[in-house]
Amino acid sequence: MSTAYKLDRIDLKILAELQHNGRITNVELADLVALSPSPCLMRVKKLQRAGYISGYTAQIDMTKLGETLTVFTEFTLKNHRQIDFARFQEALEKVDSCIECHLVSGGYDYLAKFVTASIGDYQTILEGLVDRDIGIDKYFSFVVMKTPFVKTQIPLTRIFADRL
Repeated sequence: MSTAYKLDRIDLKILAELQHNGRITNVELADLVALSPSPCLMRVKKLQRAGYISGYTAQIDMTKLGETLTVFTEFTLKNHRQIDFARFQEALEKVDSCIECHLVSGGYDYLAKFVTASIGDYQTILEGLVDRDIGIDKYFSFVVMKTPFVKTQIPLTRIFADRL
């Protein structure tokens, strides 16, 4: 359950450092944000309770595991009522290979990112979605040939510093 909590510059620094290294010790974190360990830990716990920190995960190097296929897919729905959006989102969220879904403005409704074992696996997933009649009018697939870089850290202090 999140509670109201107004962020300050130190909180933003804590979030930026945790985003960079979620396994950092409290003593190291406190040193980086110029706090003593006890107040630093209290702030981290407040940030967690308020919902600013939603969890910690490991970043996996997929190339070490083997080949995969990444596909970005544009979806356009037949109808645009709230129930149509909800039905589509609910169905797509259940597809474990769909790792991102964005409702967007422009020439289509959703942009989704799939990571699958192969093109055949992706095709099976898409055929299953179309067969389920969840309101898809059309879709376009963009197979990723190469990923030059992926950034996992958002520049929090640059984006939000003037809003505090």
